[in-house]
Amino acid sequence: MNLFRTIDAEEVPQGSRPLADRMRPRTLDEIAGQEELLSPGKPLRIQIERDEIVSMLLWGPPGCGKTTLARLIAKTKHSEFVPFSAVMSGIKEIKQVMAAAEGARRYGRRTVVFVDEIHRFNKAQQDAFLPYVEAGTILLIGATTENPSFEVIAPLLSRMKVYVLHALSSEQILQLLRRALSDKERGLGGVAVAIPDEILDRIAQIANGDARAAYNTLESLILGTEPSANGSRVVTRERLEDVLQHKFLLYDKAGEEHFNLISALHKSVRNSDPDAALYWLARMLESGEDPLYLARRMVRMASEDIGLADPNALHITLAAMNAFDFLGVPEGHLALAEAAVYLSLAPKSNAVYTAYNSVRDDLQKTIAEPVPLHLRNAVTGLMSHLGYGKGYQYAHNAEEKVTGMTCLPESLQGRVYYHPTDQGLEARIRQRLEEIRRIKSKPSEPNAPKERKKNETKKDEIKSHVKEDE
Repeated sequence: MNLFRTIDAEEVPQGSRPLADRMRPRTLDEIAGQEELLSPGKPLRIQIERDEIVSMLLWGPPGCGKTTLARLIAKTKHSEFVPFSAVMSGIKEIKQVMAAAEGARRYGRRTVVFVDEIHRFNKAQQDAFLPYVEAGTILLIGATTENPSFEVIAPLLSRMKVYVLHALSSEQILQLLRRALSDKERGLGGVAVAIPDEILDRIAQIANGDARAAYNTLESLILGTEPSANGSRVVTRERLEDVLQHKFLLYDKAGEEHFNLISALHKSVRNSDPDAALYWLARMLESGEDPLYLARRMVRMASEDIGLADPNALHITLAAMNAFDFLGVPEGHLALAEAAVYLSLAPKSNAVYTAYNSVRDDLQKTIAEPVPLHLRNAVTGLMSHLGYGKGYQYAHNAEEKVTGMTCLPESLQGRVYYHPTDQGLEARIRQRLEEIRRIKSKPSEPNAPKERKKNETKKDEIKSHVKEDE
């Protein structure tokens, strides 16, 4: 196995290793996030601690801890850890490692083969692992950022347990950065650094859930800052801008600036200003705002400010949210921009929003009356005897599919909540509503077509009896 044995990270001098590697968790308790998998008492944690692990696929975004978890599993099992890169390795290398693993197994030592980016292996390369996984010669741990259902062959997938890892939150990354700054053994605790909290927050935000990216940014920032006369490295916004190669935008995701900017975006859309909407949207995205938060707010705008004037606005915003979820950063930003422009240019109506609020207001001010008897279903004989459904008028039996039957509680008869505007599709809805009200105001004969049909049936029965008598 020596030919394929990789050097343990802890054997390499600290100074020659990047911060992200030095700060790699050494125990399960040091792993940030993934509580649903690794908290005490969780199934995967129990399997690792009992040394009962099976071959598995770790599916998650970059920098969420897939490689770290694989290394900790190998260390816990006291196994030989052989990392593979699907980009650099082929079938020849796979067979060599498998042969070495079989030899190690004869001496009672198990081999953990970790394949990073396993989705990049073609079908033949993935097939090469099958017999060894099935025989238990190796414990295969694959890592992928792609959906394994589409990228891993079915025979191999059926022999592996899939675990889903999630991107770290900004708060979790912020804790990791602070840990790195205070750790004198592995981190930057031995360096005199003055770094404002707002800069650490910014690094955590732009990392987009990737701990490795956050560590790399922090290390570049501090190493790229010249020590002052007293030996301290004072980190400034300008230095962060140099490292990031774009402007540092003042932003607080939980403070006043957050609410100021989302208010500006919403009001720009409401005022049909696509240029301003794009500006405020981009400013929030580039400042590190959660894109899905913005997508959800635009769904709200589609319902509140556009409504039935253009029902397609709701479909557009939901599609943009799904597109971002599918594409991620930065490609998905364009889908959100498209939705913002569409909402800005769409005809506006808050009629449904106002109507719903009026209903809520009445619910608070009036008693909750029982449902009128004619609107209830008589599903039992007793209900029918008590008058359930009595007087109900079936709209499909009316010539114009509308009856004069009232449907509101008695105390709210005649109450009008929805007042459609003359904007977009709602102008047609307004015409239809006026037509419905006109029909309802006419004296009507309930279920007239149905009664006519009954009369015609009776006439046919009388004729039939007459012929039989003759």
